[in-house]
Amino acid sequence: MSLFLVYAKAVPADVVDALDMTGFSWKAVSSLDGAEKAEPKDGWAGGVIVMDEPDETLNFCRAMRQRECPLQPLLLVMPPELIGTIDVTDDVFDDFVAHPAHPAELETRIKNALWRANGTISAELIEYGTLVLNLSTYQASVAGRPLDMTYMEYELLRHFTTHPGRVLTREELLRQVWGYEYYGGARTVDVHVRRLRAKLGDEHAALIQTVRSVGYIFGRQNGAPAFNS
Repeated sequence: MSLFLVYAKAVPADVVDALDMTGFSWKAVSSLDGAEKAEPKDGWAGGVIVMDEPDETLNFCRAMRQRECPLQPLLLVMPPELIGTIDVTDDVFDDFVAHPAHPAELETRIKNALWRANGTISAELIEYGTLVLNLSTYQASVAGRPLDMTYMEYELLRHFTTHPGRVLTREELLRQVWGYEYYGGARTVDVHVRRLRAKLGDEHAALIQTVRSVGYIFGRQNGAPAFNS
C-alpha cells in the first residue's frame, strides 16, 4: 500500500485517527530533508501538512510542489486562527481544514483530495482473509457472501479491520466510530459486536474476540480462537 506523508512537529490526535480510518500507511516527518530521506521508491501517495508556523509550512509545500514530480494532493490542517493567513487561491495545496476536527471529516477530505488529484482512491479495498470491505461502495463480503449491514455496523467493522491485532477499548470505539459527541454507553458497542458476529457467521465470528473487562481485538491469534460473549 502506498505511503502517505504527514508533515508535522507533532501529529495531532484527530489527524492520526483520520489517517488510521482511511486505511493508508503513513509516515510523519518534520523537515524537507526528512521527507526526502523517508520517501518510498514509488513516491508519496499524497501529503497531510499540519500548519504550525505559516511561512515555514507553506515553504515546505512549495518545495514539494516544485519537485520534478510534484507532490499531490496536499491537504493543509491548521488551527482556526491561522486560516486567515493563507491565500485560498494558492496552488501549493489542494484543500484545507481546521483542527481539531472529527476524524471522519478529515478522512473524507483526504479521500476527496485524492479523488480530485488522481481520479482514484488507492485504498479502495480492505481485505482480511476472505473478508473484503469496499470503501467506495460501503459494501462488504465474507467468502464471497455479501453482508447486509447497517451504516454503523459497517463503520465498526471497518475500524476493526484497519486495526488488526490491537486491543480496542469500548470507550475508544465509541469515540472513533460513533464520534466525540456520542454519549451512548458501552452496551452500544457490545450490541453492534454481537450483530456483526451473527452476520459474519459461525465460521468467521471469532475474528472479533472479547478481551474481558477491556474491549475487543480483531484478527486470528494462534489459529481460530474462541471468544467470550
